Amino acid sequence: MRFVYIDVDTLRPDHLGCYGYPRPTSPTIDALAAEGTVFDHVYASDTPCLPSRTALSTGQFGIRNGAVNHGGVRTDPFPEGAARRFQTAAARHSWMSILRDAGYWTASISTFAERHSAYHFDAGFNECHNLGTKGLETADLVSAAARDWLTRNGRRDSWFLHVHFWDPHTPYRTPTTFDDGLGGTPVPVWLSEEVRAEHWGLPGPHSAQEVAGFGARPVWDGWPRQPQEIGDMGAVRSMFDGYDAGVRFADHHIGTLLDVLDTLGVLPETAVMVSADHGENLGELGIYCDHQTADFCTTHLPMVLRWPGLVIPAALAGGLHYQIDVMATVLELLGAVVPARWDGRSFAPLLSGSEAGHRGRDHLVLSHAAWTAQRAVRLGAWICIRSYFDAYHGFPAVSLYDVEADPHEQRDVADEHPEVVARALALLEEWGAEALHRSPTGIDPLWAVLAGGGPWHSRVDLDWYLDRLRETGRGNWADAFEKTRRFEPPVLDQTVLNPSVPSES
Repeated sequence: MRFVYIDVDTLRPDHLGCYGYPRPTSPTIDALAAEGTVFDHVYASDTPCLPSRTALSTGQFGIRNGAVNHGGVRTDPFPEGAARRFQTAAARHSWMSILRDAGYWTASISTFAERHSAYHFDAGFNECHNLGTKGLETADLVSAAARDWLTRNGRRDSWFLHVHFWDPHTPYRTPTTFDDGLGGTPVPVWLSEEVRAEHWGLPGPHSAQEVAGFGARPVWDGWPRQPQEIGDMGAVRSMFDGYDAGVRFADHHIGTLLDVLDTLGVLPETAVMVSADHGENLGELGIYCDHQTADFCTTHLPMVLRWPGLVIPAALAGGLHYQIDVMATVLELLGAVVPARWDGRSFAPLLSGSEAGHRGRDHLVLSHAAWTAQRAVRLGAWICIRSYFDAYHGFPAVSLYDVEADPHEQRDVADEHPEVVARALALLEEWGAEALHRSPTGIDPLWAVLAGGGPWHSRVDLDWYLDRLRETGRGNWADAFEKTRRFEPPVLDQTVLNPSVPSES
């Protein structure tokens, strides 16, 4: 079997035609979807980039592998200490090491490991092709390297190729010379002028008045498709156009890879998967052009799988899955043995007629600790978000959204459904206790992040930011943050989630 995993950074499923998006962003992916399976409810257990791909490569939730931040405390996997062998357990049991043991030649074309100094992601790959551009390359450069690899290796058997496109990620930088086909097509209507005007008064990094992060810094002046503030509906359109052009550019270059496989005569017998590390907030929760929460829009992933001869029942494709569940299934379908230490559950046995196997989860727990410190519970129609640190967005401690009726999370209904909130928080507590019981350290890395200086991206001179809020008409938020003086690292007790686990000290 030959397998291509196309990893499109920051790709929202609801901006693809196969998930119902009306703009022409994804003809290539849509064609793959028509021949394969579209999974409706796949989520990243941990976001954003580094925690997500660490979970994917280790098969473990961040609470167990230890990597949940983008800098500072708990950015790297937990060290093994005296238990470390000649090779680490993470290296021996990584997704690609498992495939190599099953006889596959593994290769990656990605700048991710260098961009984030996350070289543990490379464990198990026979070949790692780094373009040296630290994630600022465009899809044409990536596809050129991938086409070269496929031309030289495509006719071989038993290989796995990971190809990573960054294009939908900020800054939105698709070349203006590329004809994206979007033209004057309508942009999503939910983000109306009324909504935009309300968001103009909200605080926090990547809010409407400071899309580039904290403050009005001209860090994206070289990217004409990328707005730096959302001051009018023209900027709203520019944002959607810029993001969607990135999706369309990546999709176009995915097509060039499939063309090579077709020319080699191996496309019909090659499995192709398209997914992402996380999504993107495009105005949801007042966050523009970024991914900094455990909410629906950041954690929900596309998952398109075209596997020759394989039929996946609709009930499985429509179930709740972590991305690492799908990857565990792929590994088993490729003949590999998924280690017991993985958190991902395979449903591969069900596809061969067995009654055993993972049919989908009744709920998911989703974590973020690089901007905010949040955990969310996805169950039924709901996502319940618990905020331990809100990155100066002014989020409530607990919020609840019906994402089937309200996918853009415009109406917090926590007060209307206390029974759902209570159920979600109980599930969160149970999940944490169970995960820490199986953890090699007994330490919850989210708490360690908070106690060690906070999420990396949200470390800001608070006095400066309070002044900026007051200067830009948001003094009410400055007054509120002044009272709490966040971020002063709180003293958090590990026994909050598991009374049997000692504190980190």
